[in-house]
Amino acid sequence: MPLLDLNPDELLTTTRSVRKRLDLTRAVPLELVKDCIRVALQAPSGSNRQTWHWVVVTDAEQRAAIGRYYRRAVRTYLNSEGTCASLFPEDPERHAVQRRVGDSVAHLGDHLGEVPVLVIPCLDANEAPEYNEAGKWGSIIQAAWSYMLAARARGLGTAWTTLHLMYEKEIAELLGLPDGIVQAALIPTAYSLGTEFRPAARQPLEQVLHIDTW
Repeated sequence: MPLLDLNPDELLTTTRSVRKRLDLTRAVPLELVKDCIRVALQAPSGSNRQTWHWVVVTDAEQRAAIGRYYRRAVRTYLNSEGTCASLFPEDPERHAVQRRVGDSVAHLGDHLGEVPVLVIPCLDANEAPEYNEAGKWGSIIQAAWSYMLAARARGLGTAWTTLHLMYEKEIAELLGLPDGIVQAALIPTAYSLGTEFRPAARQPLEQVLHIDTW
């Protein structure tokens, strides 16, 4: 499949967490997902151990079962304190953005089980010494982000979510994950409805940049 005509900066700044613009009706070829994972395998990992594993779920019944757990997790989250939709009430403009994020989270909660491919990047904790948490998760998170970038370049939409981990044990049993294999995220993957995405509003650089000292 030809790649989208995006330069590196455009790819990096327009890879969004897509929730409402996932095409739930169009099948995604498994080979296309494999291509994205091959790209992800070039990411760095602690001591070059490459202790990652990738669970790709395409079976309709498995996806539906994960979707049911996810729907319950989303409802719990959206009814909790500190949900994304409740943040920044003192800033009407930013709060409105957060409410839209909450709406999109709810939408994915209702439809995750219908997404054609669910990708779960995992880490073999048995082979990843826990010198510190940053080193541990730094051996999978950047690879998962590389997967999302590769998917975007191929006209696919993805979203980063970890809410399914409210039912981590149940989903591990459903997928037959061995002891010590931990799930880092859940990345729904589908063709995006349209491929035009814009950079999102972010905090000004001056508010987050510290040079030499805080």
